[in-house]
Amino acid sequence: MIKRKILAKLEEHLLSDQMTFLIGPRQVGKTYLMRILKEKLEDRGEKTIWLNLDSEEDAAKLTSQITLLSYIELMVGKEKAFVFIDEIQRKSNAGLFLKGIYDMNLPYKFIISGSGSLELKAKIPESMAGRKQLFVINPVSFEEFVNFKTDYHYEDRLDNFFALEKRKTEQLLSEYLVFGGYPRVVLAQTASLKQSQMQEIYRSYIDRDIHDLLRLEKPDALTNLLKILAAQIGSLVSITELSSTLGLDEKTIKIYLSYLEQTFIIKKVTPYYKNTRKEITKAPIYYFLDLGLRNWLLGLLGLPQIPSPLSGHLFENMIFNILRAQLESTPTQIHFWRTRDQAEVDFVLVWGLDVTPIEAKYSSIEKTSITRSYRSFLTKYTPKNGYFIHLGEEKKVSIGGTTVNFIPYYSLITNVHQFTIN
Repeated sequence: MIKRKILAKLEEHLLSDQMTFLIGPRQVGKTYLMRILKEKLEDRGEKTIWLNLDSEEDAAKLTSQITLLSYIELMVGKEKAFVFIDEIQRKSNAGLFLKGIYDMNLPYKFIISGSGSLELKAKIPESMAGRKQLFVINPVSFEEFVNFKTDYHYEDRLDNFFALEKRKTEQLLSEYLVFGGYPRVVLAQTASLKQSQMQEIYRSYIDRDIHDLLRLEKPDALTNLLKILAAQIGSLVSITELSSTLGLDEKTIKIYLSYLEQTFIIKKVTPYYKNTRKEITKAPIYYFLDLGLRNWLLGLLGLPQIPSPLSGHLFENMIFNILRAQLESTPTQIHFWRTRDQAEVDFVLVWGLDVTPIEAKYSSIEKTSITRSYRSFLTKYTPKNGYFIHLGEEKKVSIGGTTVNFIPYYSLITNVHQFTIN
């Protein structure tokens, strides 16, 4: 199976009194991770209980707090035990329900998972402040993908593999940009099987998150919106244009975009301005959390390689996902930069008053030449560091007071501290 890096953090949190929550897209491996945790605990002699709210029998055990606690006590007594609850979004008012149980100070540790639905995100975080830790389970990362594809032979020396096996690395990168990181898609052996797996994942998402939980009776408009977003990743998104194209009012478009973001399908990135009001009102950019889903929506999943310039946009999207995952628990924000005269920078990392511009280039940059747009940003904001992420070798050049680093994309994986803002 595919090893997930977040497993170590989940194991560590088992020692905490807080409830452990696994959230993220449907079919991303939350249940798989919980079962691994359960097996590890049982191997250590710990008592465990497993409940899945997709099961009517298990769901009946959560009709009330008394019913659940009576069942737990029947199974393991009043001693320390670990209680796993899968698909918690099926439980109405889950936040208040679990808050009440937590506040009883019982000897039970709860590990809970749910799809990234509004039901889960809207009701649990508000009700359980200080009582839980949320762990977002993302699709398989490029690092996890490469380790799996190389049978973990280079797990502890992946930097050496990337440096020496450049052709193999580029092949793996191309495959990842096409098929993405949903575990079932990664594990499928052929392109046609990968395609059918992705179709099933999307159908499950529409049926169970969009229709059942959000009560959206006509998901076709949502799918059409997704297809438009998929066709223009890295480009500015106009609510007015989307409304005109889809024949939906702007309020509905905004609600649908919120649905898609809350369910971990897309992620909004806002422009960088020192004036926060401008940042909020200007057109954003959307990226997909999984590249394979994006390609499937456009009928490109079966292609051996995505044609240019689409491949460049996918590479940019992948770099965004890497940055987002690494900076998730930090105060650093990710923005982009655009000006009226078309100057642009793909990403701007912002921490307080410090900024770091980043360009993603799906090519090998041989000379340390700086684009006019990038130079405009350096002139305006004079950051200490700047970066070009590309397919080539590491090099650097000084421009004014800025050190501009040209780094191979895989150094984001082998050196997670590559990006320094101050």
